[in-house]
Amino acid sequence: MNSQWKSFLKNLGEWQGSFTQFSPQGELINDIPSHLTLESFNENRTARLTLKRFYPNSDPTLEPEIKELVREYQSLGRDILFFENGTFSQGTIQLSPISKSGAEFGFIHENRRLRLVELFNLDGYLESLTLIREKRQGSNDIERPALTLEALLGEWKGEGITLYPDLRSPDIYPTRMQLQLESDSKYQLLQNLTFGVQDIKISSKARIEGSMIRFDQGKNPVRVILLPDGASATIPERVELRKPFFFEAGWLIKPDIRQRLIRQYNDKGEWLSLTLVTEYKQS
Repeated sequence: MNSQWKSFLKNLGEWQGSFTQFSPQGELINDIPSHLTLESFNENRTARLTLKRFYPNSDPTLEPEIKELVREYQSLGRDILFFENGTFSQGTIQLSPISKSGAEFGFIHENRRLRLVELFNLDGYLESLTLIREKRQGSNDIERPALTLEALLGEWKGEGITLYPDLRSPDIYPTRMQLQLESDSKYQLLQNLTFGVQDIKISSKARIEGSMIRFDQGKNPVRVILLPDGASATIPERVELRKPFFFEAGWLIKPDIRQRLIRQYNDKGEWLSLTLVTEYKQS
């Protein structure tokens, strides 16, 4: 049993939750209750996923309409990578002008999972954003509050682990992020990042628009959408060939612990790597 399969099996169990869809501007569209079961057979060599979603009936006196999806796995695709704790991301391998692009991010912590799906249309613009909040069947774990800018301000230090689609040895390195407010210009937020095996340093400024943070300077503008349960989605303003880009999701697990997943692509639209950053707020 390879290490990727073992990490996949960290997600075994029954998970109760909901699929919440948001507009590209972060506005709530709908919220659909869900029940997901992931079980293994044949001495853990086969896994079966059963997902049920409960859609409201047009007649409120009737039971919800149940849509069921069943899939079996004996191996994992080339588009997905798992970290040792079960955290993962699955998504586009190669950007194409004739197909939609995007990624699913999956975090797991004790009896909670948080997943986020970012889907882009053929023109490269965000089409939909789906937040999936789950807890193990029978657990009493509660959701985090909706993420706020205030919760992110300050200095964060941690560790990044970068996995590669060819399964070469991962890179592990320290990370640092500092977020602070400015009041003397239209760019009210200053971000300083230090990361990577080459100790890369990046400084950028952003405009704050309610629950959205826009980093619109430079050649590759992105926006960060703050979401329920401590989640965040970092979205390229447009995904297109001849420009490198990344998809990112974050989860504030506790007030002083945050994780981020980043899928990195080159200017040919090729998926290069998946990074998990676990960072701790400094007092």
